[in-house]
Amino acid sequence: MNVVDKHNQATMESVIGSCCSDFTVEYALLVKDKFYVAYYNAEHCITVASRKPEESQWTISQPQGKWLADKKRYMHQTEFDSHNYLTLAMDNQGHLHLSGNMHKDQMVWFRSVRPYDIHSLVQRTMIGEREQSATYPLFFYGRQGELLFRYRDGESGNGDDIYNRWDESQRRWTRLLAQPLLSGNGLRNAYARLPIFGPDDQWHMVWMWRETPHCETNHHLCYACSPDLLHWYSHSGQMFTLPMTSETGDIVDPAPVEQGLINMSQNLGFDSQGRVLITWHRYDSSGCSQAWIARPEGDHWLIRQMSDWNFRWNFKGMGSIPPEVIISAARPENGQLIVSFQLSDGRSGQWHLQEENLAVTETRLLAVNPLPEIFYQCRQTFSRQGEVQVVPELYRPYPRHFLRWEALPIHRDLASGQQVLPGQLSVISLISPHDHKE
Repeated sequence: MNVVDKHNQATMESVIGSCCSDFTVEYALLVKDKFYVAYYNAEHCITVASRKPEESQWTISQPQGKWLADKKRYMHQTEFDSHNYLTLAMDNQGHLHLSGNMHKDQMVWFRSVRPYDIHSLVQRTMIGEREQSATYPLFFYGRQGELLFRYRDGESGNGDDIYNRWDESQRRWTRLLAQPLLSGNGLRNAYARLPIFGPDDQWHMVWMWRETPHCETNHHLCYACSPDLLHWYSHSGQMFTLPMTSETGDIVDPAPVEQGLINMSQNLGFDSQGRVLITWHRYDSSGCSQAWIARPEGDHWLIRQMSDWNFRWNFKGMGSIPPEVIISAARPENGQLIVSFQLSDGRSGQWHLQEENLAVTETRLLAVNPLPEIFYQCRQTFSRQGEVQVVPELYRPYPRHFLRWEALPIHRDLASGQQVLPGQLSVISLISPHDHKE
């Protein structure tokens, strides 16, 4: 299906097939020589699809994992846990890597035997140590294009962040660091964004700490930077001993527990001079939800409140929760900074800020979704609670391809009890004028 919206944004839709719709969990889209998609089918089994750009038909494969006795299911099967997202990457030899379906579970990692071949995905052991209680697997790429991998060992309220590096010559994973990068010392855990390589030739990372599995116990927003992912510093140049703990790190916001820090909304961006900017959610002095932005200034952090809301996102408890406030990373545009927001009541828009002092000059209410609005309208009638899910392609700062499907909303990682029909999974591609030129 081809669509042109009111802003003359042309799109193309390619239907992959049926997918799981009785709970929400993120799927993965990797665009290389082909489109590669990892998702769960209607039977909750890991499924991988691929298609060349010039083709119309998708090739489908279902990799098989080993039996997990404690879970009473196979590694390629999932339950109703929204933590069990899937992610994909490709190494420099063209071999596909797949991970996911883990929440305090044994490490799940598949690698293709043959380059670019989804039918040759085989479940393997990554390193074999500290891999019995893994969560939050994420691939990313180093400065030289090397494949890296991060995950949490432990659980919410008690965990460490482990980093691995793919050795191309040996075709095996090794530890990037001899110890965790972030450690809760058995008392807490960090919720970190992946390190981002900035325009200043430095890696930047932001995280917060959590005391228990309850999401309201997040506290202390922290920051560190690194030239090489091995040595880490504060914004003012103080070197940190690894692993970084709650006693170390560059504190941006010393918010205590139950003050609105949530590990779903902190983001890193940069201004036109390459200076790092952090955006996040927390409560103001009256207890209302607000959006904040910060930038290092000498020996301190310049912090500004961007929003003026009169509601409170009062999150509490365990399990996955839906985001009621989404705040984007800041980006420079036409001499100003732009930060986007989306709220669960349907409001969305942008703040325009002065770059020199981070003061808000204008708040615009407008749609900030990347796709035409027609794709955010439910098509299926399997449930009145069905919601549209849209996920951008991986590893692209300005994605052009998106996965779209419909599913029941996040439900604290529990089955809803509803019997629903399968969803329909598609890839939506934005078409630029260049795509029409031969």
